[in-house]
Amino acid sequence: MSLFIPTYFSPISQYAEIVKSDKIVFEMEDNFQKQSFRNRCYIYNGNGKQLLSIPVKNPETNGRKKTKDTLIENDFPWQDQHFKSLQTSYRVSPYFEFFEDDIAPLFQKKYKFLHDINIDTFLFVADALQIEPSFSKTITYQLETLEKDGRFLAEKNLQPEKEFLKYKQMFDDKHGFIPNLSILDLLFMEGPNAVSFF
Repeated sequence: MSLFIPTYFSPISQYAEIVKSDKIVFEMEDNFQKQSFRNRCYIYNGNGKQLLSIPVKNPETNGRKKTKDTLIENDFPWQDQHFKSLQTSYRVSPYFEFFEDDIAPLFQKKYKFLHDINIDTFLFVADALQIEPSFSKTITYQLETLEKDGRFLAEKNLQPEKEFLKYKQMFDDKHGFIPNLSILDLLFMEGPNAVSFF
């Protein structure tokens, strides 16, 4: 049993641990951290590494807010921007067309809470990778860790230094290999074979 924070199209490092887990518990009671993978991911475009960030509403008080209570700011079309960025970057990749119809609804559904889209992106990726881990959600903050605590993988500055196998990327002839991007980068390049790179 492994503990993770649901993130937006998680980095490869998080899925490398998820695929090793039969049972996953998502931490729902943590405090939201800015500049983490909770609401952002990185893809590869013609200029190199590109950030896709979901805008979130600031709390009305100066206190902390839990990730599960974090509201998405939908006053501008961030979903259209994200999907167009994916199309521009990966439209000629080997597997984008294969997954396009399945991923498109994630950018059409209107989400209120950040954790809802993060769980939906997890379900999409699990299906695309052809893995079937069971998952549950915490109802209190987990002070004691389970068999494996992967919550740190949601933090941009706490990524493991482990090197993953290199794979062909869309623009690596211009910018070289960029490690630990969003799982989407690996998925659009390698399809179901992506699991073998973990």
